[in-house]
Amino acid sequence: MNDNKKNYDLLVVGAGLAGCEASWLAARAGLRVALADIKPDKFTPAHKYKGPAELVCSNSLGSMAEGTAAAQLKNEMRALGSVLLRAADASSVPAGKSLAVNREKLSDEVERLLAEAGVHVVSREITEIPDAPCVLATGPLTTDALAGALRDAAGGGDSLFYFDATSPIIASDSIDRNIVFAASRYGKGDADFLNCPMNEDEYKAFIRAVIEADKVVPHEFEKDKLFEACMPIEDIALRGEMTAAFGPMRPVGLDDPRTGRRPFAVAQLRAEDSDGEALSLVGFQTRMKHPEQKRVFRMIPGLENAEFLRYGVIHRNTYINSPQALDLTLQLLGRPGVFCAGQLTGVEGYLESASSGILAGIFAVAHITNQAVIPPPEKSMLGALHAHVTHSPHAPFTPMKANLGILPPPSEKKMPKKLRRVAKCEIAMRELEKWAKDISEIIKTGGRPS
Repeated sequence: MNDNKKNYDLLVVGAGLAGCEASWLAARAGLRVALADIKPDKFTPAHKYKGPAELVCSNSLGSMAEGTAAAQLKNEMRALGSVLLRAADASSVPAGKSLAVNREKLSDEVERLLAEAGVHVVSREITEIPDAPCVLATGPLTTDALAGALRDAAGGGDSLFYFDATSPIIASDSIDRNIVFAASRYGKGDADFLNCPMNEDEYKAFIRAVIEADKVVPHEFEKDKLFEACMPIEDIALRGEMTAAFGPMRPVGLDDPRTGRRPFAVAQLRAEDSDGEALSLVGFQTRMKHPEQKRVFRMIPGLENAEFLRYGVIHRNTYINSPQALDLTLQLLGRPGVFCAGQLTGVEGYLESASSGILAGIFAVAHITNQAVIPPPEKSMLGALHAHVTHSPHAPFTPMKANLGILPPPSEKKMPKKLRRVAKCEIAMRELEKWAKDISEIIKTGGRPS
């Protein structure tokens, strides 16, 4: 997009969560921002909707419960003006103590907010690293051409990648309500999940079918690259017959109203939209071939006549070796003004990717307006994730989700576990708020560079 360079101060490549956050922050700081994305002219294997900020794995943005990593990261992102969370609040659907959204409404709302902020969105495939200043936020499905250019700029060698899988989505009116019941575990909150109960024989037959089903098989060099948080149900099943019953199919806290007893196992469904017309199978990411998904998942009691609105898919995720390739402001070493953001940097998860985009936006604004900026404090969740990306000591470098284990413990050692978690989050929030105050002038620049 060098031909239009005089029309913008910052080019952001990729309109996923990270790219949208970076664009939003930079535009609100007063910069002229162009956001380039291959959609809607082209689509990756995992994307279906025309708009920005498309959620492709789950429609949940995680827990809102006090003392959880997901809630803490959301709180820190809100303190920095997250566009994703602003849009999520306007497109939420019932999900108990989690923040879940209608995917299409979320995308439409993000698109509206970006336009309101003055972000110029253009459909164009970028095949080379653009001239600085720019933010690369092309995500786990970066096209081969740009991935090759990025690999070379990051020092060459083999690209790092793993495979990710998504759950199928089922039409609500195709499930058997005489079998499937609405309930949240232990009756806490609203009954926002639909539960398909299984007895022992049904469960074991299902697990056998999952293991034996025909699947999309990765090449030999692609094996052992699956990320734990999105482990396909068939890989979980291969770890032992009862593994799923202690994982995504655990029945604890649920009683089948037909029997008054806890079932041997359950498969849970969660609403994809505010009307509950589309339901996703919770924790049932899969790489089974489509006909097999239809056959095997219809073995679940209550889903015998299930209509599949979207089958689960498996797709490649790509990320760079960030500790060796990026500096503390997410700039490519040797390429000043070229910032990276999102899953491309080695964070994993919706919130984590979006928060990385916020940071890249802050660093880019500071760079363009010649202002000093330091990374967020490592005692905050955002800072701890940033530290993992920029100087993780572990080899090989692998993606990480937000978790309380990366926050330092409170000084008071003799505290109940739950209170320690809350205390960690309180410390993290105080640290983040101090940092947000320190960089407030960067975020509120209000003018373009000369």
